This record gives sequence, structure tokens and C-alpha cells, in this order.
Amino acid sequence: MALKLLIISSYKDTWNSVRPEAEIFIGMAKLGVEVTLMTQGDADYVPRFKEHGINIIDFHPTKKFQWSAIKRIRKEIQAGGFDAVYMFNNKAITNGLFAAIGLNVKMVSYRGQTGNIKRIDPSSYLTHMHPRLDGILCVANAVRDDLRQQVFLPKERVTTVYKGHDLDWYQDTPADLSQFGIPEDAFVFSCVANARPRKGLPVLLAATHKLPKKSNIHILLVGGGMDTDEIKAQIDASPLAGRIHLAGFRTDAPALIAGCDASILPSTKREGLPKTVIEAMVYEKAPIVADTGGSAELIVDGESGIVVPPGDEDALAEAMLTMWQDPEKTQQMGKLAKVRINEHFHTRLSAQQTKDYFEALIKE
Repeated sequence: MALKLLIISSYKDTWNSVRPEAEIFIGMAKLGVEVTLMTQGDADYVPRFKEHGINIIDFHPTKKFQWSAIKRIRKEIQAGGFDAVYMFNNKAITNGLFAAIGLNVKMVSYRGQTGNIKRIDPSSYLTHMHPRLDGILCVANAVRDDLRQQVFLPKERVTTVYKGHDLDWYQDTPADLSQFGIPEDAFVFSCVANARPRKGLPVLLAATHKLPKKSNIHILLVGGGMDTDEIKAQIDASPLAGRIHLAGFRTDAPALIAGCDASILPSTKREGLPKTVIEAMVYEKAPIVADTGGSAELIVDGESGIVVPPGDEDALAEAMLTMWQDPEKTQQMGKLAKVRINEHFHTRLSAQQTKDYFEALIKE
């Protein structure tokens, strides 16, 4: 008999941001899994789900602990005869786990980043350490390894399935960077990230002090929250101040990445599997990533990108110099990066691996 799976997740974000996750379920439906999705009925992705035979339940919890949501989820589990429930955010996980108490159904959560789950934190027992939980699927091995140190589940039940991508999704024409005053002969690094402390923007700006002042290196910063006085002061203090460009939040970030020569994600902690790194790789732009979360798992160091220690401005500057000084090798790294995404991080693999995980869990 076909695996019957209930998925609880929110799809109110933009199409591109939910696509890697959503296409896993469509891929599973193509593999014969009976997929039912509990989500907002007016989400943009719902028509595509329905097109591929996925049943939609127009509901999603609005609070982390919501009695009406617990009752609704429990009712749907009982009526649907599901083999397993897969929950993707804290509202879904907490309400779903309480709803399933006493029911014969496997309960699995998703975890997309390292950190913040600890045995000494009572709130963790509402989600990934809840006694009703049967398994956890993680977005990267770093997330898996972090969780295995905390949760009480058997190790084989806490495992990795990468969110896959498809090269056909990425057809953006490279952006014209002259709109930022960047000359045509510049060597441009992109850095796409909202200005959160863990994204490591100060590390990148500190690294610019170690780059040649008379080089043609430019840096394009894309993301929200970068126009603060603190960040502007750090840029002004850099010897490359005139070559550091603030693009702000952009809906065409992939096209901007495609218009650059290489990319940087200098995060200091708690990454999952960064989509901006994947986008750079698909557009054949060699990435420099800090070794935190799943970032380093995306590339082969020195072959399809460069990995540096988190928070190490010297190592970051050295990696930037390596790419700038040998643009031909950098281009070759970018080409191999695209091949790596297609061969190791494709959505067809994600769908099959997710199906295999649930089938093995149910057989137990």
C-alpha cells in the first residue's frame, strides 16, 4: 500500500523561497506517496500542489500552542488514516505533537538550522525534544550532528535530507552592475544576507582592510537592514569604501548574484543550507563560505569554492585574494559548483530520500 503522509507547513512566503521544500512533496507524489498538505489555502503554491494530486487542507496554526489547532489536527489525523505526519515549523510541531498523543501515527519534525535546542531549555520539550516525536529530518549534517547531542531519539532517526534544487529554476539574466556605479572591468564579490549579527557582515568589512587598496575588487552587499549608521561607519572606515556598494533588499537578488564574479557568505553561526550560496553555485559563481552549519557541505573546499573558519577575517581576506588573483581558476570553480548542485543537491534526490526515510520509519 502507498505511504500516506500528512504535511503541516506554511507556504505564505514568496514562491522562490518555498520552492525547494514544496518540490520535495511534489516529487514524492510522483513517486506514489499519497500526500496531504495542511497549509493556507490561498498560498501561491497551492495551485501547483493541486495540479500534482496533493490534497490541501486549508488550515495552519496561528499560535505555538493553540487548543483549536490541536483539535483540528487530531481530527484530520484520525479521519485521514495517515501513516506519518511531517511538521515544518514550531507552530506545526507543537500543536501536531500534542494532537497525536495516543494515536498510532509516526510524528516527524523538520530542523533547518543549528543551535537553540538544549536539554536544559524547557521550551525544547515542546518541539524537537517532545516525547511524542518519532524522528527528525535535518537540512544538513551539521544540523543533524548538533541535534544528536541533545535529543533522546535513536541516532538513525535523526538524519539529513538536503533541500534539493533544479537547475531549470534558475534562468535569470545577469544584472547590469553599472546601476551601482561598478565599472565593467571590476572583479565583484556579492554578499547576499539580511543584516543579522550571525551573518558576519562585520567580518567581511574587517577583511577589506587586508585587501590591496589599488585593486579592482568591488563588493556588492544585497539584503535588508544594511543602511544603519553602524554599518555605514564600518564601510566608511574601509580602505575600499568607494568600492563597497549597498543594494538593499532586492527581489532580483539571483540576477545580481549572476552578474558578479564570486560570492561570499561570512556567517559566524547557525546556518542551515543557505539558499544564496546555492544560487551562486547554480549561476557558476564560486562561493566563499564560513564553516558553520551546512554551508561547507555544499562545496568541495578548493575545488568548487573555498571554506574559511567563521569569524576569521584574515582567512576570508586570503580567500578573496585567491579568487581575485586567479580569475580563470575562479571561473572553473564556479563551473564545478554548478555540477555539484546538479549531482548532489537535486530535488529528485530529496524526494526519494524523504520517501525512503518515512518508509523505513514505518516498518520499525
